[in-house]
Amino acid sequence: MKHIAALQDLVTAASLDGEPSDAELDAIELEMPVIRAEVELLDAQIMTLDREVNELDERRIRRARRRVLAARRELTNRAGSGAVA
Repeated sequence: MKHIAALQDLVTAASLDGEPSDAELDAIELEMPVIRAEVELLDAQIMTLDREVNELDERRIRRARRRVLAARRELTNRAGSGAVA
């Protein structure tokens, strides 16, 4: 029986040695608004872990969720139209 881990080491070792390509960096840059919005949502959720959620926390989380959805919508629309900024 062949071990899968041994086969994966051969495949993944070479791919982790280099720096990100320009295309990968461009893709990350394109997704940065979504990443920032998700971090903001995560921050709002983390703030409520050790205490009761009050009205201000609910609004903060709701606004952060809306920003995530808006950023995802913008990214999807940009990708769907083929326009790249």
